[in-house]
Amino acid sequence: ECPLCLLPQPPEAFPALASCAHRSCQACLEQYLRIAVSESRVQVACPHCPAVLQPADVHRLLPEPTLRDKYEEFLLRRLLVADPSTRWCPAPDCSYAVIAYGCAECPRLTCGREGCGMEFCYHCRQPWHPDGPCAPVPLAPTLANPAAQLGHPEDLAHGETLAWAEAEDIKVCPRCSAFIMKINDGSCNRMNCPVCGCLFCWLCLQEISDVHFLSPSGCTFWGKRPWSRTRKILWQLGMVLGAPMVISLVAGIAVPVITIGIPIYMGRKVLAGGPGSRRSSLSGCQQCLSVTSSVLLSLFVSPIITAVTVGVGVPLMLTYVYGVVVLSLCR
Repeated sequence: ECPLCLLPQPPEAFPALASCAHRSCQACLEQYLRIAVSESRVQVACPHCPAVLQPADVHRLLPEPTLRDKYEEFLLRRLLVADPSTRWCPAPDCSYAVIAYGCAECPRLTCGREGCGMEFCYHCRQPWHPDGPCAPVPLAPTLANPAAQLGHPEDLAHGETLAWAEAEDIKVCPRCSAFIMKINDGSCNRMNCPVCGCLFCWLCLQEISDVHFLSPSGCTFWGKRPWSRTRKILWQLGMVLGAPMVISLVAGIAVPVITIGIPIYMGRKVLAGGPGSRRSSLSGCQQCLSVTSSVLLSLFVSPIITAVTVGVGVPLMLTYVYGVVVLSLCR
């Protein structure tokens, strides 16, 4: 039985995958890949686990040649957008890529696509301008920066406010400039570009690491706007000034809780024996001896666990507050 469509299938209808051992029927996998490639997703995971399907399996399972060509194009584009030396031809209806290694000193590039041949600048990526400096390229006002065109929402009519709100749900990937839409459903601000795989923050549009939302950047994991500069500075100053008291309080609470809590937990765990367990066959004296030994052993182990927890946790918190936060304040 296929775990996706729940229909009985013959064994030959379940193709093997190189990425994992999960099996689904041929029809379900074809439909799954057809939808994924149509949505421009090239890092397609197995329907049952996070393992990414190998390109050979995708080619074997995609039925339409046009989808296979589209998948190949997306794979190539994903590789090229990650290369900082790649430049895309700015001519209309031309998506030709020029790999321009070492062209910073001689920035005049020529599109190699047959029938195009457009000349453009390596630095600003605009049509070639031999007589003037590079001009900054503004983002598309209706998509990347809706407020630039529509103004402030409180100054607009109702219909224009709705247009501003809808346009605010579309932003530009900081690496490949692909337009990405985020549905306003309360989901987190950690975004992953389906074209180039860039992991970025939806609020500040910066490539992020795993600690971005823990750093004093003003960006919150859930939220529609980053903190204001005043609120961010006040929060950072509060952390710097109040860190010794808060860390001391947390450590003062954690030490007795861990030291006393582990023996109590172990004693209750050993004492709790169900009717079918081995504990129920022990006599009262044996049960008392078992509980006492587990509590005494925990009394020896819990100070070690407490020392390790406090000895590692306190320096980490102090390093974060007086390292990351102070550096952010200095900036």
